[in-house]
Amino acid sequence: QVQLVESGGGLVQPGGSLRLSCTGSGFSLDDYVIGWFRQVPGKEREALSYITISGHRSDYADSVKGRFTISRDHAKHEVYLQLDSLKPEDTAVYYCARMWRGRALVEWEKEQSYAAWGQGTQVTVSS
Repeated sequence: QVQLVESGGGLVQPGGSLRLSCTGSGFSLDDYVIGWFRQVPGKEREALSYITISGHRSDYADSVKGRFTISRDHAKHEVYLQLDSLKPEDTAVYYCARMWRGRALVEWEKEQSYAAWGQGTQVTVSS
């Protein structure tokens, strides 16, 4: 059974940092493009970033560019999203997702580009 699991969420003060992790089971996470999204209740899911299999290419939404950093560690079979300079508006449930094989990278921001999703991890930014 294909599963993705996010971890590392929590409560942090404005200006603080968190590192989210994404692991997979039932498949090799190392063999897929991975994306990160977030969602606030009542709003659409927002694409944040993606990283290629090699880890050499990535992109970010304008809302997080310069503050969030995506990376992956093939030795640990994990993908990370480093969240820095957090703002209250970053409060959301954060999800990692596995892209469909062969999907064009220019479509990384579309939910339908992803075949499997984790359950999410809550990030709350508040003083």
